[in-house]
Amino acid sequence: MTDCAMNTSAANTRRTGASRWFAPSDKLFHGLTLSAAVFVLLLLGGVIVALLEGAWPAFAKFGFGFLVSQSWNPVTEQFGALAPISGTLITSFIAMLLGIPISIGIAIFLTEICPMWLRRPIGICIELLAGIPSIIFGIWGLFVFAPFMQRNVQPFLIDTFEDVPILSNLFAGPPYGIGILTASLILTIMVLPFITAVTRDVFETVPPVLKEAAYGLGSTTWEVTRYVVLPYTRVGVVGGIMLGLGRALGETMAVTFVIGNAHRIHASIIGPGTTISATIANEFTEAVGDIYTASLVALGLILFLITFTVLAIARYMLMRLNKRAA
Repeated sequence: MTDCAMNTSAANTRRTGASRWFAPSDKLFHGLTLSAAVFVLLLLGGVIVALLEGAWPAFAKFGFGFLVSQSWNPVTEQFGALAPISGTLITSFIAMLLGIPISIGIAIFLTEICPMWLRRPIGICIELLAGIPSIIFGIWGLFVFAPFMQRNVQPFLIDTFEDVPILSNLFAGPPYGIGILTASLILTIMVLPFITAVTRDVFETVPPVLKEAAYGLGSTTWEVTRYVVLPYTRVGVVGGIMLGLGRALGETMAVTFVIGNAHRIHASIIGPGTTISATIANEFTEAVGDIYTASLVALGLILFLITFTVLAIARYMLMRLNKRAA
């Protein structure tokens, strides 16, 4: 046998011995990770079953009408989810409509324009903003931001769009300070750090050689951002946006403080409203009777389905983007 063959045989023997030595630990590691994954699925399934069981009395009594009715009267036990659903979707939509361009703009400034000595302080401030508890935003919104909206912003919007078709109805009514618009602006502030942090991190993964090549061809900063940075990181940017949307859909305390908690749908976004999470937080401790409690649990089930649908759509979009990129 040649020296080469002997060395190969010895190496194979050592690898076989090492494999046998690590086999028990590998099996243990595989079992632990599999158990963790199965536990998550079981936990999710348990939540769904509990929500379905708790919401069934409400759906059995009201049927499909529960989803399309604005009625919410605990005295007569007549409940409908349309107003909370509408408030949840509208506030989240406005928050994302305002938050996405601002967040992406901040991320572009931090990665492409901001001086190096200023990037870290601004980045730390953004991360600290993400760590502020939502109830702090709610207290600040109720005692500081809502009065500011009542004195300055809402009267200005009412007077400015008074004679403009469609917009006159959208910004109509007395300036309460609290309402759908105020809650949406609070949500905008709350989702900013999440979208900005994720977008900034994915922007920093762009290879410098790509940007240097674009600058070498005479591209401006805007052209490099539009044609190099954003296409390269679009999957991560969409992921950050979905993270912010999930925060906006499920936010409870901050919205509860400033939305007005009115179970009706207004044509004006200045008027008070409610969301699913705000309704549950306000009324769950006061729920008396099976139908009242079941209606609140049904709202929780609807919010779960909305969030699940949004995340499923996000995953589908990411798959399409990855396939197109490939």
